[in-house]
Amino acid sequence: MSDRGCPLLTAHARRLIAECLRLGSLDELADLRLIQWAHMLGFRGHFSTKSRRYSTTLGALRAARADHMRDEQITTGRLPLFEEDTVLVIAHWEYAGQGLSAGDALLAATLTGTPLSAQIPMEVNHEPAPAHCH
Repeated sequence: MSDRGCPLLTAHARRLIAECLRLGSLDELADLRLIQWAHMLGFRGHFSTKSRRYSTTLGALRAARADHMRDEQITTGRLPLFEEDTVLVIAHWEYAGQGLSAGDALLAATLTGTPLSAQIPMEVNHEPAPAHCH
């Protein structure tokens, strides 16, 4: 293997590539496609794993993207303007009933091998919750 191809390869990477090229030429190992992938042995990682060497980090990019999205939602009226440390909770809870639905009971009985009659509650409360609970 020539040193002129990539002078930054370590001796270990050169040996690995040379061995892949040798093994890849064997008929019984042709399915592994070692020759086609040998060049990747000298690759030192994805570009994002080396981001500290460049002008920014992926964390800084994520933070900038989050700030941009938040600012856009505020300026378009989709998100109200609050202080930075405010936690906005948007939720609406409603009582849906107790126990398993008939479909869930059938699935549970099938998976556990228990009789279906043991899974279905005798009464299911479908009444809406009182107004003060919303």
